[in-house]
Order: sequence, then structure tokens, then C-alpha cells
Amino acid sequence: MDNMLSNLSTYGYVVLFLYSLGGGFVALLGAGVLSFMGKMDLSLSIAIAFAANFIGDALLFYMSRYHKTEMMEYFKKHRRKLAFSHLLIKKHGAWIIIIKKFIYGLKTLVPLAIGLTKYDFWKFSGYNALGAAIWAVVIGGGSYLGGGALLEGYELVADKPYLAPVMLVVVGGSLWIYFSQATKKR
Repeated sequence: MDNMLSNLSTYGYVVLFLYSLGGGFVALLGAGVLSFMGKMDLSLSIAIAFAANFIGDALLFYMSRYHKTEMMEYFKKHRRKLAFSHLLIKKHGAWIIIIKKFIYGLKTLVPLAIGLTKYDFWKFSGYNALGAAIWAVVIGGGSYLGGGALLEGYELVADKPYLAPVMLVVVGGSLWIYFSQATKKR
């Protein structure tokens, strides 16, 4: 996190844009904390993260829509995850386009899965814009409002470095177990 904060304060908005093309959670979190510290502008950070996140998902949709043969090579290893994405789309409809911004692992799969269907691009773009706006405001604004607590948490982990791997294993393991169970054959 220290490197991310250092890079964001040095290269700022360019790093935020590039990182937000593929997700951007950590970069937007860092930008919110830097805004709390007075080193970046919060509204500009949110706008940049929104634009990059929207563009990134639109590019994923486009790639899977118009380059299906190349994308199917990627999906050979991830057929169950793709099927899980299709089930989520059928079950939750357009809400999954908005909600997936907050769920690690689905951020990439859902636009790719939707691109393989006959879902309308403009309809996807509308929901994608709404989801990107909500995501940017919630994560950017939340990290700005909780900047003090995040800095204290960072200092705690910096003082006790053994906590970081334990937390990563717990969170990563929980996600892995969830996705393994959700995509398991029944």
C-alpha cells in the first residue's frame, strides 16, 4: 500500500486511470486516502476512475462480442466460471452488471460473458455507466471519509507485518472457497 500511495502521489491521475481500466479498487482507495491527506482532488479522482472503469468494461464487452474465437481459447479453462456468470445474469438480470463492480473475480467475467450473448451494447453501456458511477462514488468517497481509519490500519499493519499475510490468506481463501462452491458440479 505504501508503494501504491507513493506512486499515486507522484504519478497520480495517470496511474489511477490505467489501474482503473482493469478494476482499480486499490488505486481508487489510495486516491481517496490521498485526497483525505490533501495530495489529490477527490472529485477529479472519482471522475477519472469512473471513466476508466467504464471504458475497461466496454472494451471487454467489445472484445468478446467481436473476437469470439480468440476469447473462446481463454474460456476453455474457465467454462464453469463462464456458466456461473451466465446463471447470475439470468437470475439477477441487469443488476449483476452494476453489482459485479464490487465483487472480485466477476468484474472481468461478466462483461466477457455478456459480450458472448446477444445482449444489446447500448443497454449494457447504460448499466455499466450506472455501475461505474456508483462504484467510483462509494469506493472513492468511502475511502475519503474513512481516510483516518485507513491510515491507522495501515500503520498497524506496518508495525506488525505478520498481520498482512494472515489477512490476505483469510480473504483470498474465503473468495476461493466461495467460487469453488458456486461453480462446482452438482
